[in-house]
Amino acid sequence: MNKNILITTLSLSLSALFMSSNAIAVEGLSANVGVTSNYLWRDLEQTNGDPAVFGGIDYETSSGFYVGTWVSNASWSPGMTYELDVYGGYTNEINDFSYDIGFVHYAYPDANDNVDFTEVNASASWKIFTLSYAVLADAKGANFGDDSYISASTSFEIVPELELSMHIATGTDAFYAGESFVSYGASLSKNNFTFGLSKTNLSHSDIKAFISYSVDIDL
Repeated sequence: MNKNILITTLSLSLSALFMSSNAIAVEGLSANVGVTSNYLWRDLEQTNGDPAVFGGIDYETSSGFYVGTWVSNASWSPGMTYELDVYGGYTNEINDFSYDIGFVHYAYPDANDNVDFTEVNASASWKIFTLSYAVLADAKGANFGDDSYISASTSFEIVPELELSMHIATGTDAFYAGESFVSYGASLSKNNFTFGLSKTNLSHSDIKAFISYSVDIDL
């Protein structure tokens, strides 16, 4: 699919949802849309340093189960123009502790090679600290557990409405990085804007910077 067609379709679809949200409001249904100067996933560039437009729809029940889908332009493999994710899971919160268990299927329908893959993941948070783990569940030419990613992060307000987030992580990525790597980064967020910096220890990897804007809307 042409990237411009994808972006136009996404924008029109989300606009239609927003315009009709008052008439068809559904508890637990929400949407998100945004733009970034550089799409980074686990501190790895997904658009070769170019901007990306993204958006998604989520539904969460009062019991904590959720499902959703998310789309963005992406170009890290030959022929690829976009990414389509489908995910689901369960989340719960007990006082200052919360946890999340789920899966994500990453699809790249127009890539020349079959680079689709599925992960299962889990995270646990206590106050401002989060530990997360993801492991490869299914991919062409790979076995369960061949790739994994573990991250430790923290997020807190340094002044009212200005949030600082930091993380350090390590992982393996056979499709993109082709080797094990360590990554780290920090970002500042305010009024739906985020400015971030990240770095990996991969060869010839410079510090990556991005600025993004995104909004969440109840439908």
